[in-house]
Amino acid sequence: AQLVTQPDGHINVSEGNHVELRCNYSYGGSIYLFWYVQYPNQGLQFLLKYLPGPTRVKGIKGFEADFKKDENSFHLMKASAHWSDSAKYFCALCDTVPESAGGAEQKPSQTL
Repeated sequence: AQLVTQPDGHINVSEGNHVELRCNYSYGGSIYLFWYVQYPNQGLQFLLKYLPGPTRVKGIKGFEADFKKDENSFHLMKASAHWSDSAKYFCALCDTVPESAGGAEQKPSQTL
């Protein structure tokens, strides 16, 4: 069975500081991992995805994520947080090759 957890429910970060949102997963097969963001009063927006290949993935708005298979993690990071980053963040996984980034299941959110 697939399982995705985001252990930090809510975090506070001062503007300009490094931010990391943790995502851990449990699945033994090939996986595809995603991060989405939901700004207040808006729908989900795609940030980035991991497909087999480089373990460091760059996304939009300065976000990037590290895939660490040995730790079963896909943590989202940004070097310098901005007030406009305040939102809910969703980590998701898919065990089949997605046609587009929007095909992944949503998991519990993390608010920044």
